[in-house]
Amino acid sequence: MSSVGSADSIIFQTPLISEASLKVFGENIIMAKKSHNQSGLSLLEIVVTLGIFSMAIVGVSTFITQSYKANLFANEQAEAIENARTGTDIMVKEIREASPAENGAYPIEVANDQNLIFYSDIDSDELIEKVRYYLDGTNLIKAVTDPSGFPPEYINPAQETIISRYVQNGTEPLFYYYNADYPIDTVNNPLITPAAVNNIRLVRTYLKINVDISRAPDNFILISNSQIRNLKDNL
Repeated sequence: MSSVGSADSIIFQTPLISEASLKVFGENIIMAKKSHNQSGLSLLEIVVTLGIFSMAIVGVSTFITQSYKANLFANEQAEAIENARTGTDIMVKEIREASPAENGAYPIEVANDQNLIFYSDIDSDELIEKVRYYLDGTNLIKAVTDPSGFPPEYINPAQETIISRYVQNGTEPLFYYYNADYPIDTVNNPLITPAAVNNIRLVRTYLKINVDISRAPDNFILISNSQIRNLKDNL
């Protein structure tokens, strides 16, 4: 700094700032602002990030839920099929062993599409029980009546058990009946129901199992044949 003039009049001269210095100063300010903006997220960026994260959470949750439901359905279907198979095996054995009743009645009493009544020693107690298999909605029911009195009668209350659930036959037959000429005679077999019981030599059971008919897979079909040993001719 320098002074010019007398003592009563002092003039100060400020050093000049070059244009290049101003340019550098401005660039520094701009870079500082950019650095500040890049150091944090804007409100819009935060909202977008939260939205993407929420969508990811919903997608994962949906996948887990659907996987759980699919696994649960598969387990229920497998259990229903296994129970139906076990029940059918028992039913086939009991029908095969059908015998005259304790009161002398014919081994088969009723033979309809979804209702079969016969006599068989189902518990190996040397007494012939009256057995009924019938479809009630989607449940296959087994009803057993023990003989009592002398002469024996079947008047006791029947003991009912659900043999199989989720039977989806609807109006389709649960039982098909065949005479002694089957399988050669396919014109008169299966027999028209209600079948004449004295013509029956073989009983076929037909079950359609499905826990939920609105979902895949389709119905599981169980087919079994029971040749009645005490009535067989040329089968």
